[in-house]
Amino acid sequence: MERIVFLERNTIQARFRAPKFDHEWVEYPELLPEQVSDRVRTATIIISNKLSLGESELSGAADLKLIAIAATGSDCVDLEYCRERGIAVCNVRGYATNSVPEHVLMMILALQRNLLAYRRDVQEGLWNQSKQFCLLTHELRDIKDSTLGIIGYGSIGKAVARLAESVGMRVLISERKHAFQLRAGRTAFDEMLRQSDIVSLHCPLNDETRDLIGERELRTMKQTALLINTARGALIAEAALIQALQNGQIAGAGIDVLRDEPPQNGSPLLSLDLPNLIITPHVAWASNEAMQTLADQVIDNIEAFVAGRPQNVL
Repeated sequence: MERIVFLERNTIQARFRAPKFDHEWVEYPELLPEQVSDRVRTATIIISNKLSLGESELSGAADLKLIAIAATGSDCVDLEYCRERGIAVCNVRGYATNSVPEHVLMMILALQRNLLAYRRDVQEGLWNQSKQFCLLTHELRDIKDSTLGIIGYGSIGKAVARLAESVGMRVLISERKHAFQLRAGRTAFDEMLRQSDIVSLHCPLNDETRDLIGERELRTMKQTALLINTARGALIAEAALIQALQNGQIAGAGIDVLRDEPPQNGSPLLSLDLPNLIITPHVAWASNEAMQTLADQVIDNIEAFVAGRPQNVL
């Protein structure tokens, strides 16, 4: 009988159907990192989302066979250690191909139309004092015919591209930073930064992409450009972004992810009070529909593994 231990159950607000094999199911709504090793000690299968799972957490789980990540990103799991132990790791894929692109488009529209700035002006009574029927205190830009640069062209990046093209945007797919050759259909990284009116990040976090966007990259972008990040917080050097926003190096940013989540000790970005900065609490992925698709795929992955047909293995 398999013993399935579900960590961080409350991070997924969806129904998980019972797997179609003999099992014991144990779930923990919330866990502190220091509690993980004890909770997984007797597990044969772990379901987890963002808690770190490495040698210190897993060394006591002698019977562990599978980690089913309830997300696409795998930077929370020590894959090398799992390979050495013979622990399979799988993730979910393509579940948020509507939710994340819609969130990206929402941020682009809100920033291009200066939504937060206008909301603030109305709340402060500036429209009441206007000498004409409308209040024109901030620029309003159309997104049609603007250029969107996409970094990371997996299922989410492709879906963002399709949505952008459907509303009349021109799309550039970035080649990897420091690449020696251009793949077909790709634009050199720096050239993409120079041409784009909006840059949207959809790549995984690894040694190659950490601090992918820093001071040099922000200076390469147009002063009228926007930066959108719904991927991982550490893709952007926060200090450089803050300086760019305060100094007008770029026009705005939409951020759904921070380097440390939750930001229990605060974040320099959260201390900013700027109408051209939108921060949401890592919810781009979390529409009701996307979470249910994720939950169904997690169980699909577990059932396939137990049946001897593993899928979505990393």
